[in-house]
Amino acid sequence: MTVPLPTAATRWRCTLCGNLTRFDVTRSSKVVEYVHLDLAGEPKVEEREVVSETIESVRCRWCNAVDQVELVDRPGAGS
Repeated sequence: MTVPLPTAATRWRCTLCGNLTRFDVTRSSKVVEYVHLDLAGEPKVEEREVVSETIESVRCRWCNAVDQVELVDRPGAGS
């Protein structure tokens, strides 16, 4: 199942329990990072570019339903 991505005007809602705020998201990302190592060898990511990203699953924290999300309008998104 393809999980829809929220937009600036929409958000996720669990279709089983109505949760709007708590989800565990499993995603795969391909990124390019600029890593700066200090003199002690400690790495720090200073720039990160996401080349591609796929959401594999979304689990509701309230009822544990997997991939049972829909997109609903955010409050005030149409105003």
